[in-house]
Amino acid sequence: MKSIRDRQHKMSIGQFGAVQPDEASVAQVVANMPQCLAADSLRKLAAAIKAARDDGSPVVFALGGHVVKTGCSNYIIDLCRRGFVTHLALNGAAAIHDVEIAIHGETSEDVDDTLGKGEFGMVAETTELFDAACQACSSRNIGLGAGLVNELADLLRTPRAASSLLWNQSQVDAGSVTVHAAIGADTVHLSDDLDGAALGKALLTDFRAVCKIVFGLQGGVWVNVGSATLLPEVFLKAISSALHAGAELDRITTADMDMIRHYRPTQNVVRRPPGHGLQITGHHEIMLPLLHQLLVSPPITGDARL
Repeated sequence: MKSIRDRQHKMSIGQFGAVQPDEASVAQVVANMPQCLAADSLRKLAAAIKAARDDGSPVVFALGGHVVKTGCSNYIIDLCRRGFVTHLALNGAAAIHDVEIAIHGETSEDVDDTLGKGEFGMVAETTELFDAACQACSSRNIGLGAGLVNELADLLRTPRAASSLLWNQSQVDAGSVTVHAAIGADTVHLSDDLDGAALGKALLTDFRAVCKIVFGLQGGVWVNVGSATLLPEVFLKAISSALHAGAELDRITTADMDMIRHYRPTQNVVRRPPGHGLQITGHHEIMLPLLHQLLVSPPITGDARL
């Protein structure tokens, strides 16, 4: 036996969370959460994003469909407007849900109800817009992200359009959003009028655009939010392309934010790339508002910790 004074410890009272006054802001609460594990990772991610933007380095948010389905688009839109996020990479589901928010203000059908009726994914307005975007991509030699942005750009400014990631990018920079999909994995691919060659070319254009962004990611941040497979795979290939071309990426920060931990985000986003990886597990509708508030609130001075 030895004295407790001679033992190494992982936690001390100085790391405990500090109860804040009743009128405390969200930023004060988060700043004074326990100094360990996910709370530390959340604060480190916010600090990395601020440092990247202060240095003029890119910050990419790679988004899965549940980010839109859980009502978190407005937080990301605001971060884009404020300059914290420089680029959006959407998987096919995120793009579909976002288009439906823009044109209708509602999204996410009940698959259990519609599949057996042969109605799942059979929505005219959504598929028609994607068909038109692919045709525009082919004729203008642009990626699917820019094609969808251009199709939505003429929508009147309505409350529903204002909550669309793609529509907001049409007001800022059409080239700052890319879309990445596996052909056959999205409902819009059911359309008889979809031009497969145009879709494939548009997706490849967006992939090459992401490779260029990752090549210049040194000092920047890549945040995977809610994509379990496709976007982590896209990111890993973009990392490989950048390193092969001679990029230096030892000072990048990568983060995975999802409701549960999946294999590919853990490996392809957090562990395998050079730089520093963070993993923050929690529901989007809780974690994204917290991250947003950490970024936009004035710096917390002092330490109210007990």
